[in-house]
Amino acid sequence: MRDYRDNFVVICSIENFDPMGVHTGDSITVAPAQTLTDKEYQRMRDAAAAIIREVGVETGGSNVQFAVHPENGRMVIIEMNPRVSRSSALASKATGFPIAKIAARLAIGMSLDEIPNDITKKTPACFEPTIDYVVVKIPKWQFEKFPGADTTLGTQMKSVGEVMSIGRTFKEALQKGIRSLEPHAPWRAPADTPDSLLREKLATPRPDRIHWLLTAVEKGLPAEEICHLTKIDPWFIHQIEELAAMNKRASRVTVETAARDLLREAKRHGTSDEQLAQIWKTTSAVVRLQRARYGVAPVYKRVDTCAAEFESYTPYLYSTYEDEDESDVQARPKIIILGSGPNRIGQGIEFDYCCCHASFALREDGFETIMVNCNPETVSTDYDTSDRLYFEPLTLEDVLAVVEREKPQGVIVQFGGQTPLNLALELKRNGVPIIGTAPESIDLAEDRRRFGRLLEELRIPQPRNGTALVPEEAARVAGEIGMPVLVRPSYVLGGRAMVIAYDVNTVQEYVAQAALMGPARPVLIDQFLEEATEVDVDALADGTDVVIGSIMEHIEEAGVHSGDSSCVLPPVSLSPAILDSIREYTKRLALALKVIGLMNVQYAIQRDTV
Repeated sequence: MRDYRDNFVVICSIENFDPMGVHTGDSITVAPAQTLTDKEYQRMRDAAAAIIREVGVETGGSNVQFAVHPENGRMVIIEMNPRVSRSSALASKATGFPIAKIAARLAIGMSLDEIPNDITKKTPACFEPTIDYVVVKIPKWQFEKFPGADTTLGTQMKSVGEVMSIGRTFKEALQKGIRSLEPHAPWRAPADTPDSLLREKLATPRPDRIHWLLTAVEKGLPAEEICHLTKIDPWFIHQIEELAAMNKRASRVTVETAARDLLREAKRHGTSDEQLAQIWKTTSAVVRLQRARYGVAPVYKRVDTCAAEFESYTPYLYSTYEDEDESDVQARPKIIILGSGPNRIGQGIEFDYCCCHASFALREDGFETIMVNCNPETVSTDYDTSDRLYFEPLTLEDVLAVVEREKPQGVIVQFGGQTPLNLALELKRNGVPIIGTAPESIDLAEDRRRFGRLLEELRIPQPRNGTALVPEEAARVAGEIGMPVLVRPSYVLGGRAMVIAYDVNTVQEYVAQAALMGPARPVLIDQFLEEATEVDVDALADGTDVVIGSIMEHIEEAGVHSGDSSCVLPPVSLSPAILDSIREYTKRLALALKVIGLMNVQYAIQRDTV
């Protein structure tokens, strides 16, 4: 950043894990830069300062990208953006230095030395951030939405979102980042995978390369060969070798015989309870119990912009397994809000909007608000949106640790989309007070089979339907209903794995695909209503009264996902009788499901039948 007095500060250095040729938005990135010599870093600082002055950035932020030849150290400039860039949000969250906010103040004539640091309240913005931790960003892709698309990563960005994680070491931050993605656990290739396939997967950058890299290291492929195939810096490969060595040591014992020091060391490497459960062939609950017996629990450190040189007044926290805890938990009544994790198709900033407004409203009502999220692209992960921010993965283990530390009056799961909803039942089983709509009601609405029975009891019409867990059963159900059918799994958002099938083979293929996407939950097979009008209804309920906020009519006919359809408010072609039916059915559903808070219902109207 530069101000009109020619004060110049570097906010953050971010290093790409992947080599040149993979777009920064598609590469795992690490802050601060890990493999540069001090001399190389100072040359980059000087070059960035010279460029920002020569280009004429009078005030505000800029992003300068460099490349360094690994063999001879030759440095070149790739590009310079005289504005905030995609990485500005990541740099802001990684350091606690709000780039856009300070750039706005510079634009109206303030200088860096006049702008106070919100976090320390003592230092001005001309103090460069210093960080005593490592930040890892991992992109989120959704190629499953586009079967047949080329998944090779190159200079054209293909990711749809990202997660950020913070740890005391690169190893810890990398493992926390991997489990911030969904699915949470890193997978490994089968033991009989031929080396030729392994080498091909390493040589070509694709979304799953990090998992093939972990497999290759565990299989004992030499680090030199991995570096040659991937062009990833040897330092990163050696770090992954240390992770593999830790897992190997853990595999020599069982959960019962593991020593406290070994368990603590594994956790300091960022290894999750779920990973340890896989290694020890047990459950994550058993691992969690053993940790509790040993007193191996995370502590929370603050992102303070100054490496603890000054006191931090903003509780922006991350977990690690060390000794000193900086969380300074308050005794006020408090509510935890679970965010939505990485942006993806069907689950994006609309959920972040809801989380932010939930935090604002609860703060007005006198509660201490606590946000848990891992997405650097969101407003919910700004340090001043909530009273306290935990930048943590949205997994059962990590959320339970925050709950254990904070002991809130309640946890809200209904603003973050599918990610927190999938945790709701397990959280409640572990004694976490879920407020709003009960997890059992959420599960009833998400379980297609049980929901179908509820509609019958409420005398709400529904298309002919059945459920199946295996392809053979699906073929039989589809035959009874008659083609075409709509096949959709439980617990998904954004139409994921949802398809209109016109033949039995398609039904069987998609049921098999849905089974790969998560736990065995029944797949719903519906009669597909052709030439029907689709309607979206949003309502609020408190257990007694139901208020309908909007009835939106889709312009495209049913069969085009609501996220891809234009819609109009209020509805223009629906008769008063149909609107009355929609209102009545919505009220019946809200009361039967004991909804406390938001509810969205989608209806199809075919030949005047809702």
